[in-house]
Amino acid sequence: MHTRFCTAIFGMGIGLVVALPPAHAADEIEAKAQLCAACHGDKGAPADPKTMPVIWGQQQSYLMKQLRDFRSGERSSAIMSPIAKGLAEGDLRKIAAYFAAKTWPARQGSARPPSPPKSVAQCRACHQPNFEGGMPAPRLAGLSYEYLAAAMRAFAAGERTNNLDMPKFMQALTERERDAIARYLAAL
Repeated sequence: MHTRFCTAIFGMGIGLVVALPPAHAADEIEAKAQLCAACHGDKGAPADPKTMPVIWGQQQSYLMKQLRDFRSGERSSAIMSPIAKGLAEGDLRKIAAYFAAKTWPARQGSARPPSPPKSVAQCRACHQPNFEGGMPAPRLAGLSYEYLAAAMRAFAAGERTNNLDMPKFMQALTERERDAIARYLAAL
């Protein structure tokens, strides 16, 4: 149901973007970025955090890579692939910069995250000590447990291959270790 809703919204939105008269570049990117709000949230909190990642305040280089991968087919999504294919390279850059410049949404979370599992140590090399991301890795801290667990499972199963290192890392971990990492990162 949620996927059909987002697909319908984006289908209408893509048509709207194509029909918009030329405007100031910033206004045009803002209008295009507003289409993302249907699923990713208009204040940074996704409509369904279990299946949609937070993109507000996410690393610009990561957002750009994902948009390019959706456009090229290296990463597949019934919703994102058609949207990315309809955007010019310059728009991908501007949209990635637009969302990266936003503030990561505040959460009402638990008072203290659980103790970090030992297996999370290898993640710090790319995702940074506080898991807030950095060139080229995304922020993981504060993404939903369900989204993180699904992404790690997809890498481990070879279903998501748009990163050369992640499948190997995730395959080296047990399901229990991946689960513990996802619970820890989601609580940050």
